Amino acid sequence: MLDNNHHELIISTKDLSVFYGSHEAIHKINLDIPQNKITAIIGPSGCGKSTLIRCFNRMNDLIPSASVQGEVIYKHQNIYAPDIDPVNIRRQIGMVFQKPNPFPKSIYENIAFGARINNYQGNMDELVEKSLRQAALWDEVKDDLNKSGLALSGGQQQRLCIARALATEPEVILMDEPASALDPIATLKIEELMQELKERYTIIIVTHNMQQASRVSDYTAFISIDRNRIEERVGILIEFDLTNKIFINPAEKETEDYISGRFG
Repeated sequence: MLDNNHHELIISTKDLSVFYGSHEAIHKINLDIPQNKITAIIGPSGCGKSTLIRCFNRMNDLIPSASVQGEVIYKHQNIYAPDIDPVNIRRQIGMVFQKPNPFPKSIYENIAFGARINNYQGNMDELVEKSLRQAALWDEVKDDLNKSGLALSGGQQQRLCIARALATEPEVILMDEPASALDPIATLKIEELMQELKERYTIIIVTHNMQQASRVSDYTAFISIDRNRIEERVGILIEFDLTNKIFINPAEKETEDYISGRFG
């Protein structure tokens, strides 16, 4: 696993399992996410990658049939403890989804909206500019802040959603296949942006794109379907290590087969 001497951990899962009704989606996942690094989560379709990252900010709470067992430790406390407010967790652990989903509001209001709900007391214009600058969007939209966020291109919309996530001043940003709906140029912009953001944030990205995982991430977790429970499609963690090691010299044959495209 990780050499903890080198990196502070920000999130650790302990025997984390998620059920939808009686169906177990992921089984007993133990994972340590280092701070200010990019961790990629890869694996075949339907193995529970999105389910896993939705545990990190309690998004699964919004699905009535979902239940979680085990622990997610964030900054030394279990975020599933009874006294933890999930809204507060989501403020600290932001999320960017697969399809860009700007609010049907102006570019400015897309950023300001969440800050207002969270009773932001500072200078709103400054926060909007800072968030858009961090998302590498300011120069493209600074003269059109009253234009609808929906009028932007797909890649710009996704950067607007990243800016919106940054506006609540989180520590962790979860990205669920953030570039899968984008063209190659927009994808490259998102990848470059992630490299800049990891100076200040911890980023966890789910991606089905092996090249993307190997390009952008420091660490990679490979999740797959438990071979003993293939019919049930239960996701388990096969391997977690430095990205270079996972891609060049993985410890598990299943990882090697998946990365080289022999999987199936």
